[in-house]
Amino acid sequence: TGNDLHYRGYDILELADQASFEEVAYLLIYGSLPTKAQLATYQTLLLSQRGLPIAVQKVLRQLPTTTHAMDVLRSYVSLFGSVLPEKESHPLAGGRDIANRLLASMPSALLYWHHFSQNGKEIAVATDDDTLGGQFLHLLHGSRPSASWVRAMQVSLNLYAEHEFNASTFTARVIAGTGSDMYS
Repeated sequence: TGNDLHYRGYDILELADQASFEEVAYLLIYGSLPTKAQLATYQTLLLSQRGLPIAVQKVLRQLPTTTHAMDVLRSYVSLFGSVLPEKESHPLAGGRDIANRLLASMPSALLYWHHFSQNGKEIAVATDDDTLGGQFLHLLHGSRPSASWVRAMQVSLNLYAEHEFNASTFTARVIAGTGSDMYS
């Protein structure tokens, strides 16, 4: 109809209401919704990759307090690509590994920078929250968020996960089409 939004054939309204963000991320990265076992394994993987290399922490501490959050994330991705570069052959599995590492660690990077730039405080980014949304809220507020807040964050992340063929998707396709690295 031209008024619907679908992620790999699934209606976004159903996904936003029924799926976790981790399920949607798995769908976008691997091409299908995960089984319960695959989801559990994937959540464990993401949980294990939330940390930030020391070199990255150093640079994040140097970004000005006036830096826009999107600029922090853009800088983080570029820096992460320098610290852990992609193989020149651009294997599919390597691209998925990079996508997962970035997905897992971007909330850590943003909130590490936020707390340092605003309060001069270096935070520990490891939490035992099951979801990236839960981790984000936990790091932001310094305590475990309520289930309703985590649910709201999950829905929000699901709605922002992919926007079919908008400007950012077009840009990503152009970059990918040039054979550039995953970090680009």
